[in-house]
Amino acid sequence: MARTFDIRNEQVRELVLAEAGRVIRDGGLLVVPTDTVYGIGADAFSPAAVNALLAAKGRGRDMPPPVLVHSRDTLLALAANVDQRVMALVGAFWPGPLTLICEAQPMLDWDLGDTHGTVALRMPDDPDTLALLAETGPLAVSSANTHGAPAATTAEQAQEMLGDSVAIYLDGGPRTGQGSSTIVDMTSQPPRILREGPLGLDRLREELPELVGPDDPADGGSQDD
Repeated sequence: MARTFDIRNEQVRELVLAEAGRVIRDGGLLVVPTDTVYGIGADAFSPAAVNALLAAKGRGRDMPPPVLVHSRDTLLALAANVDQRVMALVGAFWPGPLTLICEAQPMLDWDLGDTHGTVALRMPDDPDTLALLAETGPLAVSSANTHGAPAATTAEQAQEMLGDSVAIYLDGGPRTGQGSSTIVDMTSQPPRILREGPLGLDRLREELPELVGPDDPADGGSQDD
């Protein structure tokens, strides 16, 4: 039976975070508010938990979840060949609504799905999410919805879709602001926006001029618009 806790209640906050950490360590799933929408999370290093996450959403291994991290430093532990371009975007936009697809560290013992040697990483700009990540370590997190449905902006919406497939719902109030994060593929040459979100192409190009949009030709195309 799924349980719901109000993570905004300071009197029980630490207990709730500790219980959420236990659920993750035991291979369970939870729903957590982020700075964009609600997400469904699993231990990134538990293949069984990640598979349960994909099953709860009705997604296959061809749509691997991104990984949320607690700090910028974690990027260097999870991603390989991190260059100055990646660090420029991280320095400017983390924490925040920017997901970066990087090469994964080849020695990591995890299975996020058919990632083709990459990992999508983000540091959310939300104190509740960051507190949870400090308790659990990196989490595989995808938007809290069934495949094809809109991302949940409240814990209630998430529970209507995901039900008892999730052990704990952490209620942090409505997420009605910026929508799903912008995704940039840093393994592409040149780097490319795969999904447009709160951070637009013009803003990102202030830090990475060579970045191309999702519809630009592979060679970068014109950057005059």
